[in-house]
Amino acid sequence: MVEFTRRALAAGGGLCLAAPRPARAFPDRSLRVIVPWNAGGVTDILARAMAPSMQAALGQPVVIENRAGANGGVGAEAAARAAPDGHALFVSNADTHAINPFAFRRLAYDPVADFAPVSLFARVPFAVIAGPSQPRVSALPELLAAARAAPGRLSFASWGVASASHLSMERVARAAGVEMLHVPFTGQAPGMTAVAGGQVDAMVLPAGGAEALARDGRVRVLAVTSAERLAILPAAPTLREAGVDVVTGNWFAFHVPARTPEPVVRRLSAVTAEVLRVPSVVEVFRQQATNPEATSPEGLGAFVREERERWAAVIRAANIQLE
Repeated sequence: MVEFTRRALAAGGGLCLAAPRPARAFPDRSLRVIVPWNAGGVTDILARAMAPSMQAALGQPVVIENRAGANGGVGAEAAARAAPDGHALFVSNADTHAINPFAFRRLAYDPVADFAPVSLFARVPFAVIAGPSQPRVSALPELLAAARAAPGRLSFASWGVASASHLSMERVARAAGVEMLHVPFTGQAPGMTAVAGGQVDAMVLPAGGAEALARDGRVRVLAVTSAERLAILPAAPTLREAGVDVVTGNWFAFHVPARTPEPVVRRLSAVTAEVLRVPSVVEVFRQQATNPEATSPEGLGAFVREERERWAAVIRAANIQLE
């Protein structure tokens, strides 16, 4: 009996030694929010607006990290390689998760296998603007007429080749039967600056950025790409009202590296929904003409699958294939 007890105790002790350590509380250090675009664009503005409230909810510092390049691919690759522990969030959008997989022959990341969805956080309508290089253009039909008169010469900026900005203007040009010259930049802010400075003629960009430039008198807003007019730009017609049957836009969401524990993903999703109800955050979203919207991880996954199908069709129609 004594021998049995000793053996049992020895076995039990071995089990205790082999037992896993309890998981550390999340989060246990600062969090990074990787924004795959330069500072100054709407993605960066919204992420920075959300960061203080995320920090308050999570009890740890939240740091914005801008990693621009390759139509969001540089930031996406960095996020995909981060530890799957929830301390690195990636600001995804149509470019990184629905366009790049079909526009590029090779990607340094897999938007499906390398990421776990957390939550949508914004829907972003676009606007079409013209700058001082086109002083006679005050309406979309006039811009299209100028493009028609000089095929391939009227220029438009975007935040990257095969970006949502680029493809949206290509859809407008194709629907109108005109040819325009694409001038890609490495982010929204540089493209805006080029149009406002007269180096490039036009651009499709988030409506909030368009409104800010128009308010300063630096550009003219010709149309919005939403199905209905926007409160922030009430005088701007929709593309359909201007004679172009196109509705388009972008969205922003949070993803984390694949294999991040489900409880951590759920916590981040709940915090996102909480932050989107903070009045100061809601006000910044309003100023940027973006609509705050939270989803479950499953809801975001389903949404991205639909977006991939939609943008794949656009890319095929534009015959875009990049290395």
